[in-house]
Amino acid sequence: MPDSPLPGAPEEHLIHVEDQEVSIENHPEDWLAFVLFWALAGIVFLQFFTRYVLNDSLAWTEEIARYGLMWLTFIGGIIVVRKRSHIAVEAVLHYLPRAAARWLLAVIDTIKLAFMALLALFAWQITSAMHWQRMVIIDLPMSVVYGGIAFGCFAMLAREALGFWRNARDGWRSATAQIGEGLVID
Repeated sequence: MPDSPLPGAPEEHLIHVEDQEVSIENHPEDWLAFVLFWALAGIVFLQFFTRYVLNDSLAWTEEIARYGLMWLTFIGGIIVVRKRSHIAVEAVLHYLPRAAARWLLAVIDTIKLAFMALLALFAWQITSAMHWQRMVIIDLPMSVVYGGIAFGCFAMLAREALGFWRNARDGWRSATAQIGEGLVID
């Protein structure tokens, strides 16, 4: 049995926890991802139920679940871009002087913006090209599926452009100050 602290002595703890104020902000992509996620959960459950309980699977559930997961991936990408929480290696930034770190962050933001623009352009081209191909089970053009992906790519581009603009306005000073802080939730 461990020794109890002396009467009147402060307790010593190995872990110290402080509560932070919870701030909930509503963004359209958050709600879209929420609704899409739960719709997918319902569709997958319906497929499971019809296949294993009723022994007669609904064919459309697999196709819709697959395409819905593709949409959810790109809607989630919008959230990740907004929160600026893509995976990154920050080791070099820790050892650079502030001015060099700001310059490197500007280059990184420019590359990310160019990548998102290229991704949106390719998504638009693929969506246009896939208009004549039909889905397997549901008689809709595949451009509907790729349209959701293109929407996600264009929204990621818009969020990235907004982040680039904010960082450029202050000369990447706030971005440099956040190096090593990890996930920053707005």
